[in-house]
Amino acid sequence: MKPTLGQYLASIRTDRKMTLREVEEATSKQVSNAYLSQIENDKIQKPSPNILHALAELYAISFEKLMEMAGYLTSPTTRDDSERHGRVATFAEHNLTTEEEAEMIQYLQFIRSRKRPGDKT
Repeated sequence: MKPTLGQYLASIRTDRKMTLREVEEATSKQVSNAYLSQIENDKIQKPSPNILHALAELYAISFEKLMEMAGYLTSPTTRDDSERHGRVATFAEHNLTTEEEAEMIQYLQFIRSRKRPGDKT
């Protein structure tokens, strides 16, 4: 199940060890703590692109991904299962340590090794 925009932003903020007020200060009050709280709690599901841009800049994450999650952009859905999706790994924006990244790759290899020919997922 894909996280909502709010859940995703909350996870990134938590990963960056920032409070709502720290985000407000870091964005020069462009994103108020109350507004961000409403986004993170899914009360506001389509914040303005300006807000998304400020958050993307602050968190050093993809603005395009935030725009897609908010519904401003659509993702390509006509991709063959054999094609690579061309996106960064899901957890790349969580600043994994080298050890964590190696463990994620090892786990992915394990999952792939369990697949049998003909499996869909």
